[in-house]
Amino acid sequence: MRRLILSLPVLILMVSVAVAEVASPPGALRPQHVAPPDAKPPKRDAALTQPQSLDVSAGDEEGEGDAAQADIPMELPLRRPDPPKNIPAAKLAPANDLFGSVAGPAPLAARAIGGYTKGCLSGGVALPINGPDWQVMRVSRNRNWGAPQLIDYMERLASDAHALDGWPGLLVGDLSQPRGGPMLTGHTSHQIGLDADIWLTPMPDRVLTEEEREEMTAVSMLKDPFTVDTEVFTDLQVKLIRRAASYRQVGRIFVHPAIKKALCERADVAGKNKAWLAKVRPWWNHHYHFHVRLNCPSGMTGCDSQAPVSDDIGCDAKAFKYWDKKLKISAKWATDNGFSPLDPIRRRPSVSDRKQRGKLKDLPKACKSVLTAGGLEPLKVGDTLPEVAVKAATSKDAGPGVPVLTKEELAVALGKKKKKVSMQVPERNPIR
Repeated sequence: MRRLILSLPVLILMVSVAVAEVASPPGALRPQHVAPPDAKPPKRDAALTQPQSLDVSAGDEEGEGDAAQADIPMELPLRRPDPPKNIPAAKLAPANDLFGSVAGPAPLAARAIGGYTKGCLSGGVALPINGPDWQVMRVSRNRNWGAPQLIDYMERLASDAHALDGWPGLLVGDLSQPRGGPMLTGHTSHQIGLDADIWLTPMPDRVLTEEEREEMTAVSMLKDPFTVDTEVFTDLQVKLIRRAASYRQVGRIFVHPAIKKALCERADVAGKNKAWLAKVRPWWNHHYHFHVRLNCPSGMTGCDSQAPVSDDIGCDAKAFKYWDKKLKISAKWATDNGFSPLDPIRRRPSVSDRKQRGKLKDLPKACKSVLTAGGLEPLKVGDTLPEVAVKAATSKDAGPGVPVLTKEELAVALGKKKKKVSMQVPERNPIR
């Protein structure tokens, strides 16, 4: 009974609250964010109540343009955009196209970079096409460039050979391209500005015309694939090669094996000292010119010289026997295949079919800087070869090929006896 008396006031209070809520008008039920009836109305932003113009060209200072576009809904993209694709740069052309397409030297310090068959030339110098004792042939090839040391050597050799040996003057073949590197046609070496081809044909006593320099053909020194023609390979040629080999900076001179043999047999006409013959090395195709190779200049970093030659002058019977065997194999192949030494189409591919000699990355790293020096843009795959490259690739061969023998001539040269040909017996009882 006592508990009932104590809970009665609480019950009465709860009933009073419920009756009050039922009696209240509907407007009395407000969410918390609605102001009560006696509260003052809030001040509204005039910028939100007044119509706004969509023209924002009048200015966008301090966010005015953002306020003007506040009521314009932003269009959302349908999906997340694809990330930008990495478009690879166009591939560079083959290395021989790259360096064969450059018309001028790299404006850098003079350096021979890399090796004779894999390198380039920085700061190349051009041999003038006319000199007191020389003339440059096949000028259209633009291959009269070299390291300064090579140009000095060429000018001194021309002067000394004329004054001391009676040589009329040098007809100069290929040196290097303006920035060296692999060539479009003709050579594997000649890449660092330290190689030079010199014709064995004496220079005429007049200045050759532009057409003559492009069309004149050097004279072959060979009578057949095995021996020289003594009518054209005279004592003057012997003295010229000896003079070329006599300078300390010369590392090697390449001549046809038949010419090497002739030099060994006739070296006395150039003096008693035959040590220079050790530098003269027999090699294919050097039958109308000889190839001079200089050592890397002293102190020139990045230039790879060949090992020095030995003291062996290479005139012993063993050496002759070796090359005699090689020449006979070559002569037989030429005869069997009908290879014409005077057919330039067979001997050199067309511009479009030319051999691709490696990539820029195959050369020393410094060659990339040499190629692009002066802001030059390298040739890309598919680009058209410039005129300087086309002229070099399509120029006429400097000299004839090695003589090709008929089968009868080859048989005589090889010492084979002719087989007796018996008369064929006719068939019995031929049809009449």
